Amino acid sequence: MKDTIHKFEKILNTGLDYLNGVSELDMSQKESAKKWSKKEILGHLIDSGVNNLQRFTEIQFENKPYKIRPYHQEELVKANDYQNSDLNEIIDFWASINNRILNIIRKQTSKTLNFQIELSENNLSDLRFLINDYVDHLNHHLNQILE
Repeated sequence: MKDTIHKFEKILNTGLDYLNGVSELDMSQKESAKKWSKKEILGHLIDSGVNNLQRFTEIQFENKPYKIRPYHQEELVKANDYQNSDLNEIIDFWASINNRILNIIRKQTSKTLNFQIELSENNLSDLRFLINDYVDHLNHHLNQILE
């Protein structure tokens, strides 16, 4: 997990360095009406953070295997209207929720990392997988923003 934590810290630092110097125009431009702007991608990462923070904390005390409830990504981006939101507010929210997640990840033990999760019927994994998947997802979408 040390490598994952280090990777996560690097992603957050790289992201903040970029986001603190980027223009509203660059973040708001859309290639097409059907594609998310960089601002909306950042909003999606906030929604992912909100959902995963809940998962990472609830698994500590809920019955196992912990059932992963999917969330409506497209609908959340629209409902939160990230495209028309204040850029500094969503940058701060993204940083805050990921710092909270990083603190939760640092507290995990070999026992808790092995807590079972149910991704879908008959598809089991563990908290370690879920954390690594979250960090990889964050990295993937942050790279889209950095392009």
